[in-house]
Amino acid sequence: MSNTDLAQVLFTTRLQASDRATDEQVRTAITERLRACHGDRRACAALVAQEAGDHPETYAPRMRWALATVARACGVTRLAAA
Repeated sequence: MSNTDLAQVLFTTRLQASDRATDEQVRTAITERLRACHGDRRACAALVAQEAGDHPETYAPRMRWALATVARACGVTRLAAA
């Protein structure tokens, strides 16, 4: 999975920028969300789209946070698909 894929998954979790989550908490949240979506990244992407439509004013800041957080916590640009 790419950082963008992982950021979309993170976007759909309950973690917030204000939580100042550790790298381990971020990775755990991503793993738990992927399990909840049965490993289907498209399901997570659909949730992102729904949130973007429901709350367009918060979409861009949250996605920037998710992208930066994934880059820090996961330190990858691409992971093999599960």
